[in-house]
Amino acid sequence: MINDLWYKNAVVYCLSVATYMDANGDGIGDFKGLVRRLDYLQGLGITALWLMPFQPSPNRDDGYDVADYYGVDPRYGTLGDFVEFTHGCKQRGMRVLIDLVVNHTSDQHSWFRLACSDPKSKHRDWYVWSDAKPKNAETGMVFPGVQKTTWSYQKDARAYYFHRFYDFQPDLNTAHPDVQAEILKIMGFWLQLGVDGFRMDAVPFVIAKKGIGLKRPSEKYDMLRTFSEFLSWRKSGAIILGEANVVPKTDMAYFGDAGERLQMMFNFDVNQHLFYAMASGDCRPLMKAMNETNPRPATAQWGLFLRNHDELDLGRLSEKQRQAVFTAFGPDKNMQLYNRGIRRRLAPMLQGDRRRLELAYSLMLTLPGTPIIRYGDEIGMGDNLDLPERNCARTPMQWSTEPQGGFTKSDKPILPVISDGAYAYSHVNVAQQRRDPNSLLNWMERMVRMRKEVPEIGWGDFTFLDIKSAKKTDSKIALVLVMRYEWRNNAVVCIHNLAADPQEVRFFLPASDSQDSTLINLLSEEHSRPEKGRRHCILLEAYGYRWFRVGGLDYLLKRSDN
Repeated sequence: MINDLWYKNAVVYCLSVATYMDANGDGIGDFKGLVRRLDYLQGLGITALWLMPFQPSPNRDDGYDVADYYGVDPRYGTLGDFVEFTHGCKQRGMRVLIDLVVNHTSDQHSWFRLACSDPKSKHRDWYVWSDAKPKNAETGMVFPGVQKTTWSYQKDARAYYFHRFYDFQPDLNTAHPDVQAEILKIMGFWLQLGVDGFRMDAVPFVIAKKGIGLKRPSEKYDMLRTFSEFLSWRKSGAIILGEANVVPKTDMAYFGDAGERLQMMFNFDVNQHLFYAMASGDCRPLMKAMNETNPRPATAQWGLFLRNHDELDLGRLSEKQRQAVFTAFGPDKNMQLYNRGIRRRLAPMLQGDRRRLELAYSLMLTLPGTPIIRYGDEIGMGDNLDLPERNCARTPMQWSTEPQGGFTKSDKPILPVISDGAYAYSHVNVAQQRRDPNSLLNWMERMVRMRKEVPEIGWGDFTFLDIKSAKKTDSKIALVLVMRYEWRNNAVVCIHNLAADPQEVRFFLPASDSQDSTLINLLSEEHSRPEKGRRHCILLEAYGYRWFRVGGLDYLLKRSDN
């Protein structure tokens, strides 16, 4: 059972083939280059890789405008190179997840071309059409401020087509049985080539009813069950990681009451409130978000992340909370995007402050779910705000001080490598940090290894411990987050100080813990022994964090089988 639920205690690494490693010197990353970096990823402790789209595409949206679901873009290599990659991952014990972008295709896809050129083509019904421009065509845009409409005219088809995203990405009519059958065929194809699952893009739009005359949104959740059943039939342990930025009250509809739909989802609600907590120093909204997203089936799991390839979406926050995050992490308009988010990478958002970076990653690694790390964040890569929209945080990986950061031998990389300022590749790169035992990279490797040795976080249930602070503060603000996880007769306690000054906290361990209520520090020699009964008093430095195991390090001998 645990093997089938491998994602419950995994560490996922997100990367783009195009910007990771170029082996043939054309300035574009490829699978041969990625294969050469698998030992690095294995050494970092990564258990699963999530690849952004690599299929043939005009690349007007970084590959999310797919033109052929059954191939590899020639710039990245061949299907044979892809199979060599998945084989290399399997040898190193790493799973492979790939993006499944089936809400829309490229307007250059053969399906759309046939749909436009022949009204009697079977592909005509694979897209969503209207003879006249709908009245609500200027609403519902995913990219407000950049995208002007959701319905565009196609002169060959002599009709308007629906596109939730850019106009070069016509939406598929996913309610059509033939389209659903094709999605299963796509999934089966890549499973056969060694893939272990899919990160499904824009899930709410995939399962939504589309077309004119819709008075209210309607989702076909059973479509997710169909996808999941197909995966289970084809490959044991295969999963769907859903991108569904939805309100907590609808989470169970995506997971399914018995976990029969999605196996994993990104926890956008916790992500947004985590950044508010770091901006304000107040844990309470984060705790509320964690409690609201806590109910889920036993087989389901959250994907926890700090930054990803998109903007930091703050749409779930109140206007006051959103402005607080903007002020703290993206005060300039050039740092903001789509009137709702921040387009920067994590390190510059936190002003390169090592204390705050460690706090942020410690939080992500200890929140309930599976941590997902963005490529380059393990070394504290920066961004290039001169690049448009989200491309600013998609620059090539910085491997060394060699030209182009060791990413390519070409003088013209796919995107400019960061070469100026504090985050230039001459200052921030893998090679230098591997030689420095105190670097962010080596710290991250130790933390990832420790996270994998604390399965209570991935498998167990959490509770918040009541704390008392020696310092008088506003009673409406909680500066320190204290969480306790329990699983199979063992418990861990994780403590984080979100304040910019030291905090002394006192708390009691539950009586259900072992008779020995000593807290053994998993990251240093600073252990904590109870003062009276089960009460602990701990002093945390500014932005300090602690990982404790309750009772001692003989927990493997005490772990129950059930």
